[in-house]
This record gives sequence, structure tokens and C-alpha cells, in this order.
Amino acid sequence: MGKALGNHSVPQEGIHALLVQHARLGRRVVRLKGGDPYVFGRGGEEVQALQVEGISFEVVPGVTAASGCSAAAGIPLTHRGLAGSCVFLPGHLADDEATHDWRALARPGQTRVFYMGVQRLAQIAQQLISHGLPPDTPAAIVRDGTRASQTIIATGLCKLVARAPAYGPQPGLLIIGETVQLSPEYHAN
Repeated sequence: MGKALGNHSVPQEGIHALLVQHARLGRRVVRLKGGDPYVFGRGGEEVQALQVEGISFEVVPGVTAASGCSAAAGIPLTHRGLAGSCVFLPGHLADDEATHDWRALARPGQTRVFYMGVQRLAQIAQQLISHGLPPDTPAAIVRDGTRASQTIIATGLCKLVARAPAYGPQPGLLIIGETVQLSPEYHAN
């Protein structure tokens, strides 16, 4: 039941049905998810499906990609004097969802983490810059975070946009903010 951008082997409603079906058969069902099921993992939707059917469950929290990948890349999410807050955002929105508050996201003093945002990096950068974020704001793409195959591209936001096509279509985490400059992989030029 793995998912990749634009390639869902089983639709979400089908996952709900499988969880309920196997639980009703008296089986112990384990739904393993990468990261934390409640941070862009649709865990809340799956819990609702079980609650509606009166099925008991337990949620085991995981480490969300923003925490794991940023730490593995040497990028603090918060850091005194650079970022007093961080915000996790989807890199893409469903057709019926409101757009991000770009003016608020362009304000200094925060780290922005976009899940599934690499494909839309140019649009994200354009929105942030047009709302006041400096174009040379440190930014990074972390692919395969926390794994031996981890790769990091960390530079200024506009330079990252220019370099991203070489990165390819692989999924990754997009981190934008002054704390990115603390990564040993950061190169302003």
C-alpha cells in the first residue's frame, strides 16, 4: 500500500476499507507508516474510519520527516537568533484547499519545511520572494533523509531553484530559513 507522488497503489478509501475488513475478521492489523502518522500521513483519516466502525486501535507515534531529516542534515529547526519557530507545510494542496498565507510565511525568524515540495520549488520560491523573503535566504533539499543514501543540496533559495532540475524528480524535504546555513553542506555560492 505504498504511496509516491501521483502513484497510489491503493486509494486512501481502499486503505480504510482494508483496515476495517481485516479488523472485523478478528485479525490484529498493523498499519506501518513512515514518519509520524499525524503529520501529513493521513493517520487522522484512518483513525476516523476505525472510530466510525467502533474498532479499537492504538497509534504509535513516529519521528516526522521534518525532525529526522533536518537533524540528519545538520539543520536545526529552531535556533536562538535565527529562527524562533518552524512551520510544516504541504508542498502541494488539493484542489479544494486554500492556498498558504505567503505573507506570513515570508516573515523572518522562522524555518519553513515543505513536505512533498520539491516538485513545486520554483512556485514556492516565487511566492515567498514576491511576499518579501530575500532571494538569498538559505534553503535545502534533503533526499533520503536519515539513510545512508541521504543527499543534501543547501544554498540560497534562488540558486537552489536553478540547481533543482539536476536533482531530478525524486521526493525530498524542502527546508527554507536561516538555520539552513548551519548545515555543513551549506554553500552560499
